[in-house]
Amino acid sequence: MFHKEGYPSILIASLLFAGLFWIGGAIESTWLGYIPVTIGAVLIVLVLQFFRNPSRSAQHGEKAIASPADGKVVQIIKVSEDEFLGDHRLLISVFMSPLNVHVTRYPCDGEVVYSQYHPGKYLVAWHPKSSTLNERTTVAIRHKSNQQILYRQIAGALARRIVNYAKKGDSAVQGEDAGFIKFGSRIDIYLPLDASVKVEVGQKVQGGRTVLAELS
Repeated sequence: MFHKEGYPSILIASLLFAGLFWIGGAIESTWLGYIPVTIGAVLIVLVLQFFRNPSRSAQHGEKAIASPADGKVVQIIKVSEDEFLGDHRLLISVFMSPLNVHVTRYPCDGEVVYSQYHPGKYLVAWHPKSSTLNERTTVAIRHKSNQQILYRQIAGALARRIVNYAKKGDSAVQGEDAGFIKFGSRIDIYLPLDASVKVEVGQKVQGGRTVLAELS
């Protein structure tokens, strides 16, 4: 199963593969003909794996906050979130490599109360200022407990397109598709300070499957 954001790229890669395959067949030397065919095959495999969208069951209970994306936990710190929440929060950052599934998923059930796109730079995703200087989107969800959970899609040096489906007033369902980030990037999620963290720095997580924390 592939994400709909990848259909144009998959079509282009398929056409390139077909062209390279034809070129390979037209080359009289057998071993030289393998070169364009191999390049085309590698290209289409990379594109297909990048845009894969595995189906996942993601209901973990009302208190559980699921990871919004696949990747590796790179930091767990206390910060001030000034864009929307205006208070101190527990920040968990998940770095996504180009080999990860790049679907963004809702971390919990609730109502989308804030959704904002910000143009910006393309610093490497692990740069300390990437969360405030890079292209990004910020989404806040009012949880059933009336607590607010905020996550931020952050573009990186390669990620030049962020897709965000969340709109103010939408119903968020844990694990459902909320967007997509093309190529490597980062997801930040801001939780109440009294949330119980269930992951550690360096741990690999899966969007919708791994529980990052539980609300008090």
